[in-house]
Amino acid sequence: MSFIEYRMKPYIETERLYLRQWQASDFAIFAAMNADPEVMKYFPKLLSAKVSDIIASKCQQLIEDNGWGFWAISLKDCSNKNDDFIGFVGLNQTHADMSFAPCVEIAWRLRKDFWGQGYATEAARASLDFAFSELALDEVVAFTAVINKRSQLLMKRIRMTDTQNNFYHPALESNHLLAEHVLYKITRQQWQAV
Repeated sequence: MSFIEYRMKPYIETERLYLRQWQASDFAIFAAMNADPEVMKYFPKLLSAKVSDIIASKCQQLIEDNGWGFWAISLKDCSNKNDDFIGFVGLNQTHADMSFAPCVEIAWRLRKDFWGQGYATEAARASLDFAFSELALDEVVAFTAVINKRSQLLMKRIRMTDTQNNFYHPALESNHLLAEHVLYKITRQQWQAV
């Protein structure tokens, strides 16, 4: 993988993917993802196209401002360049009201037709490499609802460890099905120990 002019033209290249700046053609596909009950199974609700566009614009602006964030993922080998967006992955400052803040989280969301092909793992590894090699972060965290076993498996595949410090997400009522979250993390030392 390589980091290509991330301050000027933010994208990261892996064997099969580009992690890149968002573009206008991504927004409608992202909105369809956010309205898909399977993709959003472990989120409190489906998102309207308007809310989805606001999130995509914020992702775009953070990359513009910082040179990193939640990158759009596109396939390198795609015949239809207007349909190469398969989701997002990347890094973000955690919400200030999280008990473990301040820190940087890694997160991802892919179109369901691209699940099970290793794309999320490949993109997440590239994001962690960027976090530790380029940003020199000391650690990166990830969190999800306790019942979201699929994301937890991905966290383990990228060598994150369960802190055993479950918490209740501050944006949800404590009795909500998704309220209890697991917290995973990986340090720069752990990442470099391979």
